[in-house]
Parts: sequence; structure tokens; C-alpha cells
Amino acid sequence: MQEKLKDKYIDPFTDFGFKKLFGEERNKELLLDFLNELLHREEGRIVSLSYIKNENLGISEESRKSIFDIHCENEKGEKFIVEIQKTKQDFFKDRTLYYSTFPIINQALTGDWNFELKAVYTIAILNFVFEEDKNDLHKYRYDVMLTDIETHKIFYDKLTFIYLEMPKFTKKVDELETRFEKWLYVIKNLSRLDNIPDKLREKIFEKMFKAAEIAKLTPDEYTVYIASLNSYRDYKNTVDTARREGKVEGKLEVAKKLLGMGMSIEDVSDATELSREQIKQLI
Repeated sequence: MQEKLKDKYIDPFTDFGFKKLFGEERNKELLLDFLNELLHREEGRIVSLSYIKNENLGISEESRKSIFDIHCENEKGEKFIVEIQKTKQDFFKDRTLYYSTFPIINQALTGDWNFELKAVYTIAILNFVFEEDKNDLHKYRYDVMLTDIETHKIFYDKLTFIYLEMPKFTKKVDELETRFEKWLYVIKNLSRLDNIPDKLREKIFEKMFKAAEIAKLTPDEYTVYIASLNSYRDYKNTVDTARREGKVEGKLEVAKKLLGMGMSIEDVSDATELSREQIKQLI
């Protein structure tokens, strides 16, 4: 018998969920609004987007191991790769650099071409924190460009990498100040919510919540989503089992790291199965 979920909304950190919300033509407005909030300082306003097939990335679904790409371009021909990564992965920064080369190479023209390129943006939404960033508790966004080491001036502004370390974004709904923060809150918490919070009662987020309703999935979509969700759960259960079998001291070390990443006491308690009192003693 097919599994019945208690959740009301799909999880954006699943393969199916991310593509459903941001990779479908009928939901393109969601991706457009998110990118405009993310890149308004660099880009101004993006007017339109067109999806580009991902086959030219040359990476199979099996080998990608939970990296879900959306490849698109705006009205100026600038390219955007948007990825979501739910687990830590070795050489992830190398992988994003590798992906960025494809939209660069694909711009090569035959004949009398002067090598002028359109800008390329690679955006990675991460459900983990890079080891080297774990002590920067309040910095969850990293914008990377080619710069001069001595002057720190931007040397080349057409290749941009943006990494969003979502575990560090810990704001509650009543603390949200900007529309960009609202987007981060929705992406991180959507599958945990029962309805749309009053502070998110805007047209774009109402569309997001409507598109994410599990009850409105077709039977085929529901089957694919369950498979995608179970894949994530299998990984999580492996980690949870290791924690359950570990000693209290080991759990305390895990709790310290999670607290260092900016996670709340409640979330750390859920992850480690330690009491809130035990965790408070660590602070």
C-alpha cells in the first residue's frame, strides 16, 4: 500500500521537490523572484528566464549524488546554474567550479569571435556548513569572484559563485526583515509548516505554498516524490543510528558542533536526542 504522508508541503531539499518548485515552466515566476532577491545588487532586475536542458552538463543522475541543477539564462543571455545540496560532499567547491565551465564553453562561437562572454552565476543552496566556515556563525552567504589578492579589487566580474549555508540561517518567522530572508525561511522550513504564516502573505509566497501542496500532486508525481523523500530519509536514518549507538560524550561533541553552526537548542536536541538541559549546559 502506498505510503501516506502527514506533511502538507513537499520538501525543497529533495530532488523532486526542488525541481517541482523551481524547475517547472509554470512555476518559473518563483525562480525569477528568488534570483531577483538574491542578485539585485549584481544584476539589477532580471526581466525573464529561459530554462536550458541539463544534458550538456554530462553528469548522470546517479553520479551527481543529490546535486540538483537548474540551468537557465536571462534576457541578456547571462547564464545561471542553481543547485541544492542536502549532504556534505567531498570537493563540492571543485564540483561547482567544474559545472560553471560548461555554460562558458558553450558560448564559444565559430568564425570571427572576439571571445566576449556573458556572465555566469553558480548558486548553491547548502543544507550543511563547510568545515572551514563553521566558526563564522552568523555568515551564511558567501559571494565569490576573481579578485586581486593585494588590492582586493574585483579582477573579473562575469564569473560569480554564491553559497548559502542554510543551517546558519536561524531566524524565526517574526524576525524576518527582507524578502530575501523570507525566501530563505521558506526554503528551509517549508516541509515543516502546516500553513502559510501571516508574515508571508504575499502573492509570490502564496503561489509557492500552493505549488508545494502534496495533496495536489498527481499519483505519478506522488510516487516519484516518495522515492525522492525516502532517499533522503535513508541517509538521515544512517546518521541518526550512528548517533544513537554512540556514547553521550560523542553526542555532546556533535551538539557542540551543531551549536557552533548556529542551530537552535531545539534543533540540536532533535538531532542528538540530548535533553535541552544538557545542551544548555554546553552554552
